Amino acid sequence: MYNNTPETFPMAPSPGQTSPTSRPETLLKDPGAPPRDAASVVLLRDGPTGLEVFLVQRHGASDVLGGAHVFPGGKVDNTDALLATAQYLDQPVAPLQAQLAEPDLGAGAAASLFVAAIREAWEECGVLFAEAHAGAEDAPTQAPDSDFAHMLAQRGLRLQTRHLAPWSRWITPLLSPTMSRRFDTRFFLAALPQGQEAIHDNHEAVASIWLTPRAALLQYQARQIELVPPQIMSLLHLMQYEDVAQAMGAARRQPPPVILPEGFDEGDTRVLCYPGDPRHPVRQRALPGPTRLEYRHKRFQPPGGFEALLGL
Repeated sequence: MYNNTPETFPMAPSPGQTSPTSRPETLLKDPGAPPRDAASVVLLRDGPTGLEVFLVQRHGASDVLGGAHVFPGGKVDNTDALLATAQYLDQPVAPLQAQLAEPDLGAGAAASLFVAAIREAWEECGVLFAEAHAGAEDAPTQAPDSDFAHMLAQRGLRLQTRHLAPWSRWITPLLSPTMSRRFDTRFFLAALPQGQEAIHDNHEAVASIWLTPRAALLQYQARQIELVPPQIMSLLHLMQYEDVAQAMGAARRQPPPVILPEGFDEGDTRVLCYPGDPRHPVRQRALPGPTRLEYRHKRFQPPGGFEALLGL
């Protein structure tokens, strides 16, 4: 059951408007601040008709993508760094740093992103990537001051970072049509653990649904759900995979691409372009599919619309 609230969702302007939304830089709370580290989990499962992805609908009152259907995720908390140690992880931090392929990112900061992704999956949809310690002697006995950390300590659990595959890195541009804050978000692919069920928390998220990537884009096109550009481009990317194993395997075989969109106006149309587009400073393509989205009829869509890409 959907609770769409498009009026609360920050949308790009109609051509010719000069509202604050048409000048996104005025919405940034601190334009000089660097993007804040964040993590998002793209939960996958094999459904009756193919690969399915889990989407949660943000509460309409949220100041970050209110009303939109997104992948579970959020900013890195201070306590994530306290959990990013061998005591709480299933592997050393060095391999986690290598998987993210960010030379300027320290090992501890890299591990914190994995922890944040696992924590957000637990908090927002009740999915836990953790297993019991092999021996009670190395189980944590004291935990950092957070509900998540206390839960891990009480149950003697270790976070299973091996279940996450770094997939992409999305950086909010300075001129964003949908965001008032900037984030440097690492997207992780992860298969829904066997025996677990994903469900929204009824706090930050008010609804949730499993959909094939194609079905999610069809519902967006039909105005049944709201999506934002990173989700649109990610769903287009996921359409090329038949099942979870194929998607996870592809993610593990290549470093996550860095995606910093560039915005510009083409006549009366607002355009977001991505690496590989003729108007983007990075010439190497980062994603399969279209290299730009256009804002038309209150919808972000590829040039020419979704019809050809969705086989309509």
